[in-house]
Amino acid sequence: MPQPKFARESLTVMTEMVLPNDTNTLNNLMGGRLLHFMDIAAAIAAQKHSNRIVVTASVDNVSFSEPIRLGNIVTMKAQVTRAFSSSMEVFIEVWAEDIPAGIRVSTNSAFYTFVAVDQSGRPIEVPAVIPETDDEKSRYESALRRRQLRLVLAGRMNPQDATELREFLRV
Repeated sequence: MPQPKFARESLTVMTEMVLPNDTNTLNNLMGGRLLHFMDIAAAIAAQKHSNRIVVTASVDNVSFSEPIRLGNIVTMKAQVTRAFSSSMEVFIEVWAEDIPAGIRVSTNSAFYTFVAVDQSGRPIEVPAVIPETDDEKSRYESALRRRQLRLVLAGRMNPQDATELREFLRV
């Protein structure tokens, strides 16, 4: 079994500039292009944690709260929140910055799930995550509920078997 790793060891920060080829007719970053950037940043975090090739398994609820404009600098911060047997949940936050105007806004966040695979493409075991900060601990604790919800929605888990999720919903 791989040795556990601190969550901070997977921290990845990626920065891109929004160029004309990345935008729609309103000169805003296209959503699909942002998802591409986010997938790369999150995959790097998962690879740093697992030391393995990773494949994207799912993306949760990406909302586009603020437009990202032509010329903005896009910064993504990704970190593994929890690892299961071969899968890892990665939280990613996105900010857009208009450097000349001195404005920086939070635009997106999402949870991505990656599976580590061997050279033949078969899932392989990954190290556990050791959360340290309050934010890391909070995301770690709630990751099991998010995982169970993903599995239920994908039809891979019976809702009655999602014990953590069921307990959470008994409010």
